[in-house]
Amino acid sequence: MLPVADLHCDVLCKMARNPDLALEASEETSELDVTKARLAAGGVGLQVFAIYIPAELPMRPETALREAELFWSKVAAVPGMRPVRRAADLEEAARNGQTAALLSLEGVDSLQGQWWALQLLHRLGVRLLGIAWNNANWACDGATEPRGAGLTRDGRRLVRECENLGILIDVSHLSERGFWDVAELAGRPFFASHSNARAIRDHPRNLTDDQLKAILAVDGLVGITFVPWFLTDREPATIDDVLRHVEHVCELGGENHLAFGSDFDGIDRYVNGLAHPGQYPALAEALLARYPEPLVSGFLGGNARRFLSRNLR
Repeated sequence: MLPVADLHCDVLCKMARNPDLALEASEETSELDVTKARLAAGGVGLQVFAIYIPAELPMRPETALREAELFWSKVAAVPGMRPVRRAADLEEAARNGQTAALLSLEGVDSLQGQWWALQLLHRLGVRLLGIAWNNANWACDGATEPRGAGLTRDGRRLVRECENLGILIDVSHLSERGFWDVAELAGRPFFASHSNARAIRDHPRNLTDDQLKAILAVDGLVGITFVPWFLTDREPATIDDVLRHVEHVCELGGENHLAFGSDFDGIDRYVNGLAHPGQYPALAEALLARYPEPLVSGFLGGNARRFLSRNLR
């Protein structure tokens, strides 16, 4: 089984809504897409867990800190999971047969421009940060905000603060102007954790060819996502739809920069045959039917591990 890295899931958001949820629950009883058993069944050796604050919860730093605490008490504390703060943790997890768990922040709305909160989240393990979700916040407009503005003055400072701390910038969910502001400002490689190709599916959450090329040019990473409506306008979405986006990124020269960011536990509709991480082998089989094994190994996990190993301090 080829090892898998997944750049985005929303387990922590579900746990914030329902503290009784557990990563160790059985497949029959769990309300989570991502469980310890399914990660093992899918060969997932690296899973990124996003802090995302749903609209019904208070949008303040304490709420983000609460989800960070859930990461440590309900994910990192599970036997067989290893929290990742630096590249050496990835290597240790692989050597010991553990699942590496990496903490990200999806949208900075809750920080309210409080720099102490960013610094504290970094100390709690946040190493990846998406500036906006779909709407506008104090730092930037999101991908579906009609105004379509770029980074604010504080948003520009945020990019600099993240680079000083060693937090990698995630451009998924950013407005196009925000994306290009990051591309102009960034002194380190940036990435998209869960975005697809707009040339294949014309959706504002997907990336144009110019955006994809900009990520490739800085030695970044593109995580193809399994969100059905980012893959196709047809129902149901299939693994072939995922492969079309893979093929397009490869055509742009991105075969060594391609990864996956499922968005499991953040969606309520699924690709046929890709409803949870335990089904990654079906995707691997479909990829191996089209591409040589070294490339598929990179798509599934090798490219993401290389990117993180080079860029995590």
